[in-house]
Amino acid sequence: MSIELPVLRLGLAGFSVQQKAELEAMLQRSTPGRHVWQLGNFNEADAWWLNGARIQRGEGTLRIAPAIPSERSLQLNMQEVDRPVGFSLPLAFPPFEPCYSFDPASLSSINKVLEKFESWLQPVAAQFSLAARIIEHESVLGAGLYHVVLNGRLLAVVDMHGDIGVFASAGPADFDDAMWVRQTTPAGIPESFVRTSLSELMWQYAVRTTRDVLPPRYRTGLLYFRRPPRLPQRQLTDSHLLLIRELATATGTFADLQQRTGMGAAPLAKILAALYLVGTITANPKRASVTRCAGATPDVEPSQGIQHSIIPSSLDSESGQSSQTPRRHGLSDFTVPMPIGPR
Repeated sequence: MSIELPVLRLGLAGFSVQQKAELEAMLQRSTPGRHVWQLGNFNEADAWWLNGARIQRGEGTLRIAPAIPSERSLQLNMQEVDRPVGFSLPLAFPPFEPCYSFDPASLSSINKVLEKFESWLQPVAAQFSLAARIIEHESVLGAGLYHVVLNGRLLAVVDMHGDIGVFASAGPADFDDAMWVRQTTPAGIPESFVRTSLSELMWQYAVRTTRDVLPPRYRTGLLYFRRPPRLPQRQLTDSHLLLIRELATATGTFADLQQRTGMGAAPLAKILAALYLVGTITANPKRASVTRCAGATPDVEPSQGIQHSIIPSSLDSESGQSSQTPRRHGLSDFTVPMPIGPR
């Protein structure tokens, strides 16, 4: 597998349509470092750019006035902001510290602020690179415990049935050259490492890769709901929740889901790939939770076959049996089929 760079998303607020188009053009020309930057939904973005000319300061808050009539003003409590923020020049008021500013007409200024963003988000890139290697070696990793080592330096501790720790400053090339050393006894994760679960690691990869990682059989056969994703609910978008609801309500093929959701083929494939990598959906009825077949009446027996695997479906044999409690018929509308734990 060649070295792959993660996609990071930038949310904009306070900019006009023309300004957004100009910033997107500058973003496409930017070369800050070892990430790929794209504009994205503001709430789901990894970092924000705010129009410095449209900010108003309050006590601990910032209000960003909209530049598009159909948009609303945005109010931020800066103490609660958990991502890097950049302000375009000129600034109406001095912003809160720490923050970054940039000249939207200067490519070098944009590159500098994106480089600072990338330093902030380096743990995300390290997790992405580790996940890429797990997917590459999944056929031989099994359910083991590994140390990922480069020149005698520990880069990651990978427990395929437990937690995972990764050295936050590790880069894609480090994982490309590293050795995977199988461990026979449990090993602690260094406190300086970023700690995560296998599901969260796979999710970081799935939502940031430009590769098509949905297996071919998921485009042709029936798809089934398997179990809720073991993720913090805030990581799921409305589109992911919609697909979970659809498949928990009734099985369907890729074409069925396109018709039921109105999604295009490419976005649907990406969303399904993310749910597949964290074990939420399956193409094997023996591993599905009890789900009504599409078009079936309440008297028709749903597919049986259930499971209790604790690792994502892409890293687990699709032949296991299940002990999950069957769900009842006559489902009402819902967002997710059962609670998602905060972990």
